Amino acid sequence: MKSLPLVLDAPRRGLPPSHLVDLSPDERRAAVVALGEKPFRAKQLENHYFRRLNVDPGAMTDIPAASRDELVRQLLPQLVTVVRTVSCDDDQTRKALLRAHDGTLIESVLMRYPDRATVCVSSQAGCGMACPFCATGQGGLTRNLSTAEIVEQVRLAAVAARDGDLGGDPVRLSNIVFMGMGEPLANYRRVVEAVRRITEPAPHGLGISQRSVTVSTVGLAPAIRKLADERMQVRLAVSLHTPDDELRDTLVPVNNRWSVDEVLEAARYYADVTGRRVSIEYALIRDVNDQPWRADLLAKRLRQHLNQLVHVNVIPLNPTPGSEWDAAPKPVEREFVRRVNEGGVACTVRDTRGQEIAAACGQLAAEG
Repeated sequence: MKSLPLVLDAPRRGLPPSHLVDLSPDERRAAVVALGEKPFRAKQLENHYFRRLNVDPGAMTDIPAASRDELVRQLLPQLVTVVRTVSCDDDQTRKALLRAHDGTLIESVLMRYPDRATVCVSSQAGCGMACPFCATGQGGLTRNLSTAEIVEQVRLAAVAARDGDLGGDPVRLSNIVFMGMGEPLANYRRVVEAVRRITEPAPHGLGISQRSVTVSTVGLAPAIRKLADERMQVRLAVSLHTPDDELRDTLVPVNNRWSVDEVLEAARYYADVTGRRVSIEYALIRDVNDQPWRADLLAKRLRQHLNQLVHVNVIPLNPTPGSEWDAAPKPVEREFVRRVNEGGVACTVRDTRGQEIAAACGQLAAEG
């Protein structure tokens, strides 16, 4: 067999070797031809990866034995290895610590609910947004993840769900949330490509509905508008955490570039273009952003900017070891939610999982 061109065979500026997932269908066919194979081998590889979730050459019995190993080595290289997994919630929450080709540590969390199975994936190794209450933000940014590294987290989760590793009977992975390590819109091109691979029908992708994918952001306003113009049906989640610029400048430092008003205007543009309701994420922190007047102001500003095209997810803070930040008391949380709802904006408390397994972003990687 011929050697694959250098552009596909070598790591690219710290990113892993190129992978089938990184390529368009036409590029996949060109790649197998460059290896001396017929173009239809690309579709066979696509079927194994996207439809069967298989990367084991021994199971690819529709491909000649003489070709399998080299095709897999060149087009389905192992991008990550599982360092360890930890489970809780009666095995219905499963966190995986993954190691990339360069030693970079990545986290993903697979969660089973009565009506769905959801995986929370990372888009970067670390994060450059420097939010002080976030374990990932405290560690800084190592690098962007490749399209294939992102999608591989989804494939591994789909395999675990299918094989009954998530609290009992096999279940189909149905929902993807980009709420793991990193700021997804700071790795814009690869995240959008990953969403397209996740949602394209098999055999070109995993065939998960765009409406079952959520992309979060701390508020990169121009990128929110750009994402809207992609005309996809993914849900946008904005990590706002406070309605006033004075506090948000500290809690979410990127607010120094794009104010609350600018972020909410971009979110309204997203809702108008896509027709999808925006989620506002609000980590409730004791004596920091949990005051009744902030609940009232939050409802007022969201009503002004987004009207009925918004839902607030209040998130009980999952504190990191040694952190000065702590979750708001339950009575305070209940009053905050009540006031936002009374202010005319739908607000609920998000179901939290995995506190005993360090499931907040960055905690497991920080432990190594």
